[in-house]
Amino acid sequence: MLACVSLAAQAQAAGEVLALTDTRAHVAAWPGVRILADQGGHLGLTDVMAVPNQFSVPTTAANTLGLRKEAVWLRIPIAVDAASNGQWLLDIDYAVLNRIEVYVTQDQRTVQQAVLGNLQPHSARPMASRSHALALFLKPAADYVVYLRVNTTGAMIVPITFSKPMAFLPRALAEQMLQGVLIGLALCLLLSSLAQWVSLRESLFGKYALLVAAGLWFSLLQFGLGAQFVWMDNVWLELHSAGLSALLASTGSFVFIEQALAGPDRHRYFGRAMKTGAGLTVFFALIYALDFIDTHTVTAIVGTLGLAPALMGMPGAIARMRKGDSVGGYFLLAWLIYFVTTAVLIGVIKGQVAANFWTLHSFQFGALFDMLMFTRVLMLRSKELHVTAQRAIVERDTLHLLAHADPLTGLPNRRELNNTLESLLQHATPDYILAVYMLDLDGFKQVNDQYGHDVGDELLIAVAQRLQGHLRSTDLVSRLGGDEFIVVSSGLSHVDQARELGQKLLDAFSHPFRLNEQVCNIGLTIGYALAPHDGNDGGSLLKRADAAMYSGKQDGKNCIHRGEASEGLT
Repeated sequence: MLACVSLAAQAQAAGEVLALTDTRAHVAAWPGVRILADQGGHLGLTDVMAVPNQFSVPTTAANTLGLRKEAVWLRIPIAVDAASNGQWLLDIDYAVLNRIEVYVTQDQRTVQQAVLGNLQPHSARPMASRSHALALFLKPAADYVVYLRVNTTGAMIVPITFSKPMAFLPRALAEQMLQGVLIGLALCLLLSSLAQWVSLRESLFGKYALLVAAGLWFSLLQFGLGAQFVWMDNVWLELHSAGLSALLASTGSFVFIEQALAGPDRHRYFGRAMKTGAGLTVFFALIYALDFIDTHTVTAIVGTLGLAPALMGMPGAIARMRKGDSVGGYFLLAWLIYFVTTAVLIGVIKGQVAANFWTLHSFQFGALFDMLMFTRVLMLRSKELHVTAQRAIVERDTLHLLAHADPLTGLPNRRELNNTLESLLQHATPDYILAVYMLDLDGFKQVNDQYGHDVGDELLIAVAQRLQGHLRSTDLVSRLGGDEFIVVSSGLSHVDQARELGQKLLDAFSHPFRLNEQVCNIGLTIGYALAPHDGNDGGSLLKRADAAMYSGKQDGKNCIHRGEASEGLT
């Protein structure tokens, strides 16, 4: 019995022998993996080959060994089928493992070896792939033991497979295509938010861009495309990108959530606390970049501070949602997905959750979902800003109208008249004459007394419309008050043209005004002055036109008189 137990223990320590047959083109290695910790970092291949019974079954979830500071030896026995052609690929699909020493042994002899890992230059890798892959040259009907020595500063996630080349390539291309789509989408979101930030001068878009950039950076590192295409053989970036991108994401979360949930109902210390959190993550990013703290410390910091923005912003989001503001609902949904996917990834990193396609991609999918939710928040925020801006424009225009326009007719008032007149006088010449007409209604008082002020106001509005209808779009019609109107016409080529325009206005009042309930007949008396002939300033021109108008009243009304400079001011 003791002998049987001993043999069973040796068999368990040796691990399940993986059968490599060409009819099964993809074989997961985890069932055959046994591990041995290299505590002092001094164990060599000869040492571990001599003690196969010291290898033990991993106590962690499938394909992950958790966070380990020491190197770990993996032992995988394989048996190649007699009908196999011996062409296989060993693949370790976790791009951020630092160094992987591979030894293929047969009868205690090394028949093939290689060094993989993200710290190896791409030009020196056996295959220029996104993951760590090695072509194996095995003999049919032969038994081998594959030893891997894995050493990394981060999580020791080891999804190891043996694949036929024609099975490996479609899987590798599918992953490459998936990353192209996801990273391409993130890049589009980043460029769009940066463009909005520049064009609208709205800082919220810049803070959103910070969030997207962090997620994009993390994906480039986590799935090997950064080392493959972006920073290539930059060892510093390869070692620091995980921590820096995580801290950058935390910084972006603090500042984005702080502004997006800004409002009168938030706690007065909320903004200060969020800015403090952002400052702390920037500080930790700086000292991590200078190598004062290691990856394990950064992992602990991110695990604490990374959740703080969502937890601190949650009360505000709930309050908004209760008020019917959909922004709060989008934040809560995004955070729910974020918590779930982050928990899954942390579980894989700690060795508590099996590493597979879905768990390894969970955080990437969740981050993309969050970015899309936050894009919706940005759209709502932009709409809110647009509505606020439109309201401000309306209020500004209303104030301007009240200050520069007659409240009854909407015509420019005396202030706007003076401003326009001063501007036009600068261009007045003998060949480019400016005419100022003072108009007084004949018979308006009788209408006002007979029918009341409501009909009188209605008549004044109709007068304003008729005057505008008989003038050019460049001419100005202003109401000074009561039944007095001013017309300013510039760009006249000769003096007679000014009188012709005045006569045209007189003729326009030969027809009655048909109001809602009354028909009214009124006339005009016009006095006018010309610049530069009769004066070069607005005050003197208005006085001459006014004097000419009163002269016309004395001459029997319904006429036009010019207040020439030779007549003086009376």
